[in-house]
Amino acid sequence: MAWLVLGTLLCVLHLGLGTDGAGHFESQNCPSECIFSADLVSCAGRGLPEVPAGIPATTADLDLSHNLIRRLRPGWLTPLSRLHTLRLGHNHLAVLGQGVFANASGLRLLDLSSNALRRLGHHDLDGLGALETLFLFNNSLAHLHEHAFHGLAALGRLYLGCNQLRDFSFHHLHGLGLTHLRLLDLSSNLLERLPVSDLAALPAFVKNGLYLHSNPLACDCHLYHLLQRWQHRGLSAVNSFVRDYTCRVFKVPASGVRFLEQGRVFENCSAASSRDLEGPEEQLQVQVGQSLRLHCHTGTPALHTAWVSPQQELLVAPGSLDGSIVVLANGSLLIRSVQTWHGGVFVCMATGSHLYRSQIHEYNVSVSYPHPEPEAFSTSFTTLLGCAVGLVLLLLYLFAPPCPGCRRCYRRTGRCCCYCCGRRHRPRTPSPLQELSAQSSVLSTTPPDMLSRKASVHKHVVFLEPGRRGINGRVQLAVAEDFDLYNPVGLRFTVGSESASSTGSEAPVVT
Repeated sequence: MAWLVLGTLLCVLHLGLGTDGAGHFESQNCPSECIFSADLVSCAGRGLPEVPAGIPATTADLDLSHNLIRRLRPGWLTPLSRLHTLRLGHNHLAVLGQGVFANASGLRLLDLSSNALRRLGHHDLDGLGALETLFLFNNSLAHLHEHAFHGLAALGRLYLGCNQLRDFSFHHLHGLGLTHLRLLDLSSNLLERLPVSDLAALPAFVKNGLYLHSNPLACDCHLYHLLQRWQHRGLSAVNSFVRDYTCRVFKVPASGVRFLEQGRVFENCSAASSRDLEGPEEQLQVQVGQSLRLHCHTGTPALHTAWVSPQQELLVAPGSLDGSIVVLANGSLLIRSVQTWHGGVFVCMATGSHLYRSQIHEYNVSVSYPHPEPEAFSTSFTTLLGCAVGLVLLLLYLFAPPCPGCRRCYRRTGRCCCYCCGRRHRPRTPSPLQELSAQSSVLSTTPPDMLSRKASVHKHVVFLEPGRRGINGRVQLAVAEDFDLYNPVGLRFTVGSESASSTGSEAPVVT
C-alpha cells in the first residue's frame, strides 16, 4: 500500500512539472519551420512569406534564403544582438527601407543576392558599421545613391555583379572607404563608359580586386592601355578574365571583340597619351637584414595615414601583428630587419581636411640576399706563385719526360719527345727495303738462321727486282754498316762496273 501511494504522488508531481516545463520549453524553442543547432538557425527553403517570429536571441547565424519574403520590418533585428551572419538570398525583396538593419552593429556578412532590388537609397544600409562582406549580385539594381555605402566603414568585399548598373562613381565609390576595400565586383552590368582617370587613381590593392569584365564597354584607347598595363602588372582581376573583357567596335551589341587578346583594334592608338594616367610605382631594392623606411609624402598635413602591406594587411600605428613593421607617429613606415616576405607593393593612403581627396603612394619593394664579397688577395703573392708553378712545369717537361728514352730521342733527332714516343707506340708500316728483303728471303736459298746471323753483324741482304736494273747494267745498292731500315734517308744508289757485263744474274749482292 505504501508503494502505491508513493507512486501516485510521483505521477501527479510529474504531470504538474511536465505541464509547466513544456510551456516554458515552447517559449524558448525556435519556430517550427526552422532548424536550431546551438547558435545557428536555418529556415531556408521553407516557402516563408515573411520572417518568422520567435527566433532565439542567442542566434549568431541566421539563414532565411530560398523563401518568398517580400519585405523586412524595421527593427526586426533588435532582439538578435549576437547576430553576425544573415542570409536573405533568393527571396523577393524589392526594397529595403530605412531602419531595416537597426541594431545590427555586429553583423559581418549580409547576403541579399538573387532578389528583386532595383535601387539602394541613402539610408537603406544604415546600422551596418561592422559589415565586412555584402552580396548584392543577381538583382535588378539600376541606381545607387551617391552615398549608398557611406556607413560601411569596414566593408572589404562588395559584390554588385549581374545587375543593370549603367554608371558607377569611381571617384568616391558611393561612400565606400578605401582602407579595407579589397574586392569590388561590377562585372556583367551595363557599363559602357568608364572614367579612366578615376580608375588609374585607385590604389593597387583595389585595382587587383576590381572586376569589370562582361560589360558592353565602348572601345577606348585610354581604357585599353590602362587595362593592358594592369594585365602586364599581373593584377588578378584582369588576368583571370582576359577573354571576358570585350568592347564594341560599332554601336551594335554583336560587334564586341576581345580587345585584350586582339589588339589590332587599337593599332592606331598612341600609347604616349595614356602614360601619365597612372603614375609609375617607386621601385626600391633592399637586401635581407637591412632596414627600410618608407615615407608617405602628401605635401600638406594629413590627419590619418594608413598602409597596406603586400600580404593585404592593414598597417596602422603601432604596426603589423608580428611586430616586424612599425608605423611611426609621422605616418612613415619602418622595417628594422627586412625579410623576404616583405617584398611586394606597399601602399600608403593619407586623408585629411586639407587634402582634396585621399592621396595614395605606392612602393614596389624587391628583396634579395646579399652577395658574398670576394676575398682580398695579394697581387705580388699570386704572381710569385704563378712563376714558381710555371718553372716546375718547365723542368718536368725537360728532364722528366712522360716515356723512357725521349731525352735521347730529343737529343738525336731534335724532335719533341711526344713525337718520338708516339712513333714508338705507333704501328709501323713496312718500308720499301723491308719489302725487298722479304722477297729476297723467299727466293734465296740461304737458310733463315744464316740470314739472322748475317743481320746480327749489321749486314743487310737485298734482292734487286728487275724493275731496278739500268739500261747497260744493274743498279747496285750501297748500304752502310749502321743503316737503319726504318729511316732510309741515307740510301745511295751506285752502278758497279763489274756488273755492267753481267745480265740476268739474280744472285744476292752483299756490300
